[in-house]
Amino acid sequence: MSVGEIPDSGPLIIGHRGASAHAPENTHAAFERAFADGADGIEFDVRLARDGVPFVFHDATFKRTVMIDGDADDHPSTDLSQIWAGAWFNRRYPERGHPTFIFQQIPTLAQVFERYGAHTLYAEMKCEDASRRPALAGAVVEMTRAYAIADRVVVKSFEHDALSEVKRLAPEIRTAALFGRTWPRPLLPGAEIIAAAERCGADEISLHHSLLRKATVEEARRRGFEVLVWTVNSPFWLRRARALGVRAVFTDRPGRMRDYLSKKLRARGGTGRRQTA
Repeated sequence: MSVGEIPDSGPLIIGHRGASAHAPENTHAAFERAFADGADGIEFDVRLARDGVPFVFHDATFKRTVMIDGDADDHPSTDLSQIWAGAWFNRRYPERGHPTFIFQQIPTLAQVFERYGAHTLYAEMKCEDASRRPALAGAVVEMTRAYAIADRVVVKSFEHDALSEVKRLAPEIRTAALFGRTWPRPLLPGAEIIAAAERCGADEISLHHSLLRKATVEEARRRGFEVLVWTVNSPFWLRRARALGVRAVFTDRPGRMRDYLSKKLRARGGTGRRQTA
């Protein structure tokens, strides 16, 4: 299934940073667990290393997950690839930990595309330094074209100027404008969400579940956008997303959401499964 197609059996189940409730986020362990649990695709964060190589990591600093000082983007990719990125998970969630998590390393974008490029992939660009966003956008575009997977990749970001740059460089790559609870203030009106997405040329709108409104979804789809919802970890929000006809939900627990959706679809005679490649 290409990224532009509308699901016919409920929303796509996308592993948020992989199956991040069960394995260290943004690592191969989390991505593999997501697919093993029935995810249709994965979402991950992309940053730009000091030497211009895009790598997969969420935070601006190492403090939360690597437990060392320093900004992630200040290191060359050769150093980043040697950093253990999973031990923190075992310390924080000992009941869900596994000895192999200790050896999880920070992946490059090339490694993720190489390993999972047959699936639906949502790549979220993260760059606090506005002057480096064009370079990050360019690196993501270059890598997507190198692996010939533009039909399976959606590039998303809170930094809409970076999305505009992706569209300038590669109109064929789909993009998704992100909106959170504080973008730029709580209870953001639907009209402002849609207008912002239009300004950056996005194809999809990705909403925090607190922003999910029927009127917003209906107007967005009328204007040609597909709508995505994050982070959906409970049947309540999955039911709501499904009822509103959103394209995809991002979840830390893809197995749980897949099981719930499959039961609902079996009850009405469906299979609960789809092809994603």
